[in-house]
Amino acid sequence: MAGKIYRMGVVGLGEGRSIMSAALNSSRWKLAKVCDLNRELCEQRAQEFDFHEWTTNYNELLEDPDIDVIAIYTPDQLHFTHVCQALEAGKDVLCTKPLLPSLEGAKELMEVQERTGKHVFVGQSSRFFEPMKRQRKDFEAGRNGEVETVEAYYITDGRWFLDKAWSRQKGFSWMYNFIIHAVDLVRWYLPDIQEVTGFGRSSANNAAYGLETWDTMRFLMRDSGGRIATVSGSYTLPILDLAAETAMGCTIRGTKGTTRGEYPNLRYHTRFEGEEPALHKMDDMHDYYFRFEGISHHAGEYQNYIEYFAECLDQGVTPMPNVEEAVTTLALMEAMERSLRSNGQVVKVKDVLEEYWAKVR
Repeated sequence: MAGKIYRMGVVGLGEGRSIMSAALNSSRWKLAKVCDLNRELCEQRAQEFDFHEWTTNYNELLEDPDIDVIAIYTPDQLHFTHVCQALEAGKDVLCTKPLLPSLEGAKELMEVQERTGKHVFVGQSSRFFEPMKRQRKDFEAGRNGEVETVEAYYITDGRWFLDKAWSRQKGFSWMYNFIIHAVDLVRWYLPDIQEVTGFGRSSANNAAYGLETWDTMRFLMRDSGGRIATVSGSYTLPILDLAAETAMGCTIRGTKGTTRGEYPNLRYHTRFEGEEPALHKMDDMHDYYFRFEGISHHAGEYQNYIEYFAECLDQGVTPMPNVEEAVTTLALMEAMERSLRSNGQVVKVKDVLEEYWAKVR
C-alpha cells in the first residue's frame, strides 16, 4: 500500500536546486512552493524546472497549511532562525548540514523541537551515497566483525566555494562546511567518540582569500571502547585526479572484514573473511546521482534521503541524524577546534558538553 504523499516547501534555492529535483522526481513528495530572497534565482529555478510556485517571502511557506515539511538550504548562519520558525509553524523540518554552525543556540533549538513535537531531520548526504549505503548494509549485517578503526577523509580543492557571496562572512569554517562530512561518517559507526587530538594549518592559498581558519586538518579520535578513528581534510590545495584520489572516503576495518566507500567515484571495495578482495562498481547509477553539470550538487543523495524521511514519517519513527545526534556532532566539532587551537591537546567531548550546558542553564 502506497504511503502518504507529503507536501514540501523549500527555502534557499542555491543548494536547494537538488532538493527541488529530488521532490519533483519522487512519488512520495509533492513540491508545493519554493523561496529565496533572490528573485532572479527564483525565476531561474522556475525556468529550469518548469515550476512556478515561488516566493521571496519565507512567511508564505510558514503560513501555508498544506505544507507538511519545510526543507532548509539557506546559509548556515540562518539555520537556527529558519528551523525554529518552521517548527513553531507546525512543520516537520529537513535541514541541510550543519544543523547549526556551532553549539550556540543548540539548547533553544532542542527545546523548540521538544515542545512542538515535530521532527528535525539533518540531511547528511554522504550517508545516502550508493557506496556508503552498501557499506552500511554490510556493517549492519555484521560482515566487518568487531570494528577496530574507522578512517574518513574529505580532501578537495574547495576554492570554488569561496566565490559564493556569503561564504567568507564572519564565522566561515572549512570544518562546518566540509570536514563535517567525514566526521559524520565516523560518528555513524563510532557514535561514542570520547576524545580527540589534532593539528591544523592555514596555507598561503587560504590567506589569499583573507581567511585565517585552518584549511588543512588531521585528527585522531578514540571512543569509550578504545576504538580509533582518523579524520582528514584539506581544502585549498591542488588535488590529484579522481583516478588517483577520491574526494571522500570511509574505511571500516574489523576482525572479519575491511571495506571502503568512495565519493564521487561510485566504487565500493570489500575484503571479507573467506572471500577475495572485490571492487564493486556502480557506474550505471552515475546519472541518478549526478544530474546537473559536472559532478556536483548531491542530487541522488537528496533523492535517497527524502524517500527515507517519508518512510520515517509513515512509521512514526525518528529520522536520523536528528537534533540530538547533530548536537553531539557539533560538540565533537568544538572539541576538534579546541585541540587545533591548543596545538594538539587531547580534548574530551563530555567536557565540551558539560561546559555548554552549564553556560546556558
